[in-house]
Amino acid sequence: MTDIAINGAAGNVGREAVDSFPDDDHELTLFSHSETDDLDATPLEITNSEAFGDALEGQDVLIHLAANASPRAEWDELRGPNVDGLYNAFEAATAADLERVVFASSNHAVNRKNTVSPIRPESSVASPAIVRPSDSTDPDTYYGVTKVFGEAMGSYYAKRHGLDVVNLRIGWLLTRDELRQECQKRDGAGERYARAMWLSPGDCRRVIHAAATATLEESPLIAHGISDNSERFLSLSETMQALEYRPQDDAEAVLSDESNGHNGLETT
Repeated sequence: MTDIAINGAAGNVGREAVDSFPDDDHELTLFSHSETDDLDATPLEITNSEAFGDALEGQDVLIHLAANASPRAEWDELRGPNVDGLYNAFEAATAADLERVVFASSNHAVNRKNTVSPIRPESSVASPAIVRPSDSTDPDTYYGVTKVFGEAMGSYYAKRHGLDVVNLRIGWLLTRDELRQECQKRDGAGERYARAMWLSPGDCRRVIHAAATATLEESPLIAHGISDNSERFLSLSETMQALEYRPQDDAEAVLSDESNGHNGLETT
């Protein structure tokens, strides 16, 4: 039995993370920024280092999703949850002798050269360059900068304290209907970004489960969390090999179904 703490469990990615572990081989402890009526989660303020440390006692794995997730946020909005809160997460994990931390990084940590302009971080150029996990970071926003910081912290704690760390660069979690809607309302650059960065709910569950449970040959590990999109520019081969992640969805197939008048079912 593995004890897994999920921080940020009430968010969109957090709820998929909860559903990533449907069997009895894992005991989940859920934390969120505030109380929720439909989720058995304990409120936790991640900038409170003492509370964070107490919360992780007895856990084996932390999936750290809590953050300000807006690519357009200003620095003063980000530094509390995304910098101080992230430091507290790794400190608490080390103090509680956890085995692994899965840090929710982002494509925005490496997307600057493929972004149309600084004020449009969710858009991409017509011929984007392939980005591999081993490539240098290239943040496109202050938000992206905080994710680079998080990846660096993961590297430090992996090498200094022996933690297993997976820096998971999460794409854009959307249902099929939401993907269609985003592509219909966006221009070419925005649609290209959506097609490239789509992460289906089913693949989100698959990649988070893999990041939390796969045997790691190296730590820290940088992994790309997107679906098997035909027009992606985040390389998936390294993630599939290192985590045995097997994505099953493709934005192109979803949008092709739409153009042909079909209604595809959500992959589970």
